[in-house]
Amino acid sequence: IEADLHRALENNELRVYFQPLVDATSHKMVGCETLVRWEHPKRGLIYPGEFIEHAEDNGLITRMGDWVIRAALAEARRLPDDVKISINISPLQIHSATLVSTVVHSLATNGIDPGRIELEITESVLMSDTEFTLQRLHQLKNLGVRIALDDFGTGFSSLSYLRSFPFDKIKIDKSFVADIENRADSRAITVATLNLAKTLGMRCTAEGVETSYQADFLRDNGCDELQGFFISRAQPLEKLRHLVDLKDIVEVEAEPAERVGLRAIEGGASPRAAKAS
Repeated sequence: IEADLHRALENNELRVYFQPLVDATSHKMVGCETLVRWEHPKRGLIYPGEFIEHAEDNGLITRMGDWVIRAALAEARRLPDDVKISINISPLQIHSATLVSTVVHSLATNGIDPGRIELEITESVLMSDTEFTLQRLHQLKNLGVRIALDDFGTGFSSLSYLRSFPFDKIKIDKSFVADIENRADSRAITVATLNLAKTLGMRCTAEGVETSYQADFLRDNGCDELQGFFISRAQPLEKLRHLVDLKDIVEVEAEPAERVGLRAIEGGASPRAAKAS
């Protein structure tokens, strides 16, 4: 599969799928998470659980991550301007010398408002070289993109990370959502997380919502957004027309990438972080 991965990048066999995020009250689509799929010529559709680890082991994860950013922002042109696109950033990718420049050029090329883009990181990203990682996150945030802490509550230092960086959003891990109906402790932790997010001025998304009970409980306790099979599985953008009106692709007047990139430096990124990009 590792040899095939090299070919997949060269032959454009990767695809971006999108899982909708909806407003917890209105169920209007307000965003979508970008997920990658591999259309293997012989094995058919392959899910990331089968190939991401191989990509990390053989050093392809950075190229793959950059491709996902470019593809997701190109697709974002078809979505209404008030719909956000979220993209997962891996621990290895956060240290990549091409990450910031890829975001800058993709924003400029597609004429996308940086505020529509949300980069998701897990706590594992912050566990490695924390000082550099925080500098890199500040550099990305200074571009105008939003930063979300994914799988919140599954690590050992969730609260300290919230104090270390001004995240825009917390995503409650699906393991808590799954047990809302049956476990009082999961309900208590979920409500506490929702209250914490509100106090800190952060939005909150619940992942893995699969039942109406979960959706109602989360809505009633102040959750902003829902994501999961109860709403929709991840699909190609074209198949989400029942949730959102898609635009025809039109040529956009791209903003100079240099201007987008300058905002990261002028916004206060450290010289070390700026140089690393």
